[in-house]
Amino acid sequence: MQNTMPLISFTFDDFPLSALEVGGKILRQHGVAGTYYVSLGLLDREESVGRICSAAHVKEVLVQGHELGCHTFGHCDAWDTDPQCFQHSILENQRTLETIIPGTRFETMSYPISTTPRPQIKEQTGRRFACCRAGSQRANIGVVDLNYVYAFFIERARERPDVIWDLIERNQRNNGWLIFSTHDISPQPTMYGCVPQLFEQIVDRSIVSGANILPVSKALALVCNGSVPSGSR
Repeated sequence: MQNTMPLISFTFDDFPLSALEVGGKILRQHGVAGTYYVSLGLLDREESVGRICSAAHVKEVLVQGHELGCHTFGHCDAWDTDPQCFQHSILENQRTLETIIPGTRFETMSYPISTTPRPQIKEQTGRRFACCRAGSQRANIGVVDLNYVYAFFIERARERPDVIWDLIERNQRNNGWLIFSTHDISPQPTMYGCVPQLFEQIVDRSIVSGANILPVSKALALVCNGSVPSGSR
């Protein structure tokens, strides 16, 4: 990457309802948008991250200016799932999306459960999406593997916010691309989420850092093309 300014993206895996009702509200209040990685086979279910969104919420996320990303239909483990079954789940997720919002396609994806995919899965998904988001708890600086874009899971540092502040500063100094990820946003979060106060602090500090805050696909377009997409912050 040769960014002329730092980039930050906010992403939510599994798309629990609180990610939109609470997390999305915080993003909108700050004039920015995020990316919601959805497994459409989980709609309306109670899962370990809380209540999953409905088809109506899938539509609403686009109305609010956010991005939808693929997380496989069945929330398939990126390491333990047979590669053929994993690809089938990606296709099923896309087909289901088209029944909910005709003409809409996923541009990016995030690897479920095991954020390190097995090599064959990584290769196959890389041919289907503009980029695939992983984990690794770091910012993207310098050379970036678009089939394994780094992300930082907020819940793993929610008791150590200083780690998060340091990462934002490092991203600022290096004109990097920092992707935050979490699941639910709640006053009593699951082990996979965080409280609204922390999430809002992260958004505030990201803005103060001077970063261009964009959904993943728009940030990627800026990284690859060197121009800010129209309508972006």
